Amino acid sequence: MLRVVLHEPRPIWPFNEPARDLRLQNQPLWALQNEILRAYTTGELVLPPGQPWPSDLHEPILAYRDNVFFNAPFVEAFLAQARAKNRPARVAFHEDNPAFQQHMRPLSVSYERYGDFFWGDMWYYPRGYTDEPPEPIFVDMKIQEVGYYHIPTYMARESGDLVFQVPQRSFVAIDTWVHVYVADIIFGLFSRGVRFEARVNEDPWFKIKILFRSLWEGRQILQSSDLVVVGRNCNIDPTAIIHGPTIIGDNVTIGAGAVIDNCIIGDNVNIGQGCQLLLSVVGDGAFLPFRASLFMTTLMDNSMVAQNTCLQMCVIGRNTFIGAGTTFTDFNLLSQPIKARRPDGTLEQTPFPVLGGAVGHNCRLGSGLIIYPARTIESDVVLAATEDRRVITKDIFYEDSDHHRFNLDFVVERAYPRPPEYPNYPYFRNK
Repeated sequence: MLRVVLHEPRPIWPFNEPARDLRLQNQPLWALQNEILRAYTTGELVLPPGQPWPSDLHEPILAYRDNVFFNAPFVEAFLAQARAKNRPARVAFHEDNPAFQQHMRPLSVSYERYGDFFWGDMWYYPRGYTDEPPEPIFVDMKIQEVGYYHIPTYMARESGDLVFQVPQRSFVAIDTWVHVYVADIIFGLFSRGVRFEARVNEDPWFKIKILFRSLWEGRQILQSSDLVVVGRNCNIDPTAIIHGPTIIGDNVTIGAGAVIDNCIIGDNVNIGQGCQLLLSVVGDGAFLPFRASLFMTTLMDNSMVAQNTCLQMCVIGRNTFIGAGTTFTDFNLLSQPIKARRPDGTLEQTPFPVLGGAVGHNCRLGSGLIIYPARTIESDVVLAATEDRRVITKDIFYEDSDHHRFNLDFVVERAYPRPPEYPNYPYFRNK
């Protein structure tokens, strides 16, 4: 079966690069897609925007847009249903699908409404490309409502639990940085945990295997090597507490008293004493000195979070430094909905009562800053805490960078320029 990739060049704010190049689950999205689909396809064809389909394709085709995050269980279920129909098919979602309604559709521009459902950007053609209308395929995403903590009345207009609609079969279009957060954390780490629990409950032999392994190793179940996978040449202090499911790469150093729970840790990562990492993805080459903390956060490759800094529900780009004691707030004290930017720059209410912020690539943030919920900082920005700007209440653009105001002893190059074709950019900038 041939894999046809439809390129989506639209840049994702504030990183200023297409979704395919952003890291999800500590891999570039295009590499993650290739890894998953290698088991189903034997060749690849990339179609830039506007390029017509070749007329000589007569073999089965799996097509998708390269800004889509999905996992293997979703692809397997979609192909099984599509092959059974033996005609062109396309992924579709009902409007009342709770995961689609709460996590996929908000802020997105990729889903196309058709009657009472929405099309997603994945297709199957059993005998090559054709203009024949596709059959909608509604994949059972096996959604489970997962609550994380209680929201008291003094923190929100309505009390209740902070819950996520977590699918075992994940699919989401990456249109904004919020979708990176959804894909990496809710549809990534949470989904992996839900699949593990489902397998334990459904497969008694798998449960026995895990119990036997933990007894053999003399460890708690969540600390056994079946759930905590450690790479080569790692130096882990014996007082560190690591619970699975967790994947740790090669050449990783973890200091005394560190706590890690359900994370993905890349290669060549240095985690200092007393750090706490929960439900987070840490990219290759990242550095977290003592008492740095991540909670439901993505930290891309070669970035650094200095001591006494806590990031909650944030997305941080590559090659970025965040100074000591900087605070990313994730709750609106005024008890108003948290809004984030759509691809056209307009603001839209998010479904999250708590949500952190996003920082682009190649940024340098000083110590002691306070960033309001869902605020973003564009790539290549230098931002210092000064008397007139310590609390960040609005999005920060490259033109606002402090390296334009101060004489620095280093050169700030525009490594991630804003594409001139960025939709409605003047409106976006002024708002």
